[in-house]
Amino acid sequence: MRTRKSLRIRYLAAFLILFTIEVLIAVFVRDRFVRPYVGDVLVVLLVYCAVRIIEPEKWPYLPAAVFAFAAAVEICQYFRLDRILGLDDIRAVRLILGATFDWKDLVCYAVGCAVLGVWERSWRRAYLQ
Repeated sequence: MRTRKSLRIRYLAAFLILFTIEVLIAVFVRDRFVRPYVGDVLVVLLVYCAVRIIEPEKWPYLPAAVFAFAAAVEICQYFRLDRILGLDDIRAVRLILGATFDWKDLVCYAVGCAVLGVWERSWRRAYLQ
């Protein structure tokens, strides 16, 4: 079985790789597929890895929790929480929270979390039994 420290290092490496990919997509990609869809799938993997750095083991329902978090952020976009809080003129807030609600984003988050669910199940079978 792997140690918690080695797992944290692996999740940190995955987080840094995913974060770099997300930044590259945000800065350089202007298309109708990678930026809107692949970026949304990858962002749930990024959040997952961030949580796993803190707690690398024993959280089999984390993919569902990550989906709930992503959906909550999307719902905040629907209700324009940034505007309600008076933060809509701050670029960083718009970048993190997003600017517009889209049902397709929820589908992308679900796809990413489904991938994570399969990963959780196969990882637990391979390393925890």
